Amino acid sequence: MRDVLEQSTAVAGKALGPPLEPRPAIQGAPPDERHGRRSLLGQVERLESELACLFASSWPRKGLELSVPGRGGPRLLSLEELEGLRDDLVERVDHARRSLSDRTYLEERNRRRIEEMLLEPERHKWVRIGNEDIGEPGCRHWHVRPRWGLLGMLMNWWRVLISSGCPLAQGRRARGDPEPAT
Repeated sequence: MRDVLEQSTAVAGKALGPPLEPRPAIQGAPPDERHGRRSLLGQVERLESELACLFASSWPRKGLELSVPGRGGPRLLSLEELEGLRDDLVERVDHARRSLSDRTYLEERNRRRIEEMLLEPERHKWVRIGNEDIGEPGCRHWHVRPRWGLLGMLMNWWRVLISSGCPLAQGRRARGDPEPAT
């Protein structure tokens, strides 16, 4: 029994690998600042990671500011500068979270409105919602119009027209520009 126990502990020791060594001390920092510096750098790292995740989840939406400006080039930041960076990142992450939450709320409302438009177009006369309004790329839009022009308006016959997407590219002459002289 003792041999089996010794073999299992030897195998377990090999599977875990060598023991972890403590992180090396940050060069140039007084010993009393090392712990605070490590803590602040860890907080900054977590905040930057969260900001990156918010950026990835907000794509392809436009108009959300998620950048992190530089701090004057590569250098070792003091404790005060690290605290300022952390505080700025906390504000940016909070603002980005709120902006993304507000944006997704509006997009969901617009999606529900499209469903309502498709069910009862006569209650949503002349409403137009585009892909950008629901957070998707492209040029498609939903537009409630009368079925047969003026007659459809008088008879309350409305329908939802769904565009097929982006218009085809047109040359200069198609826009009404004069023809070039030959």
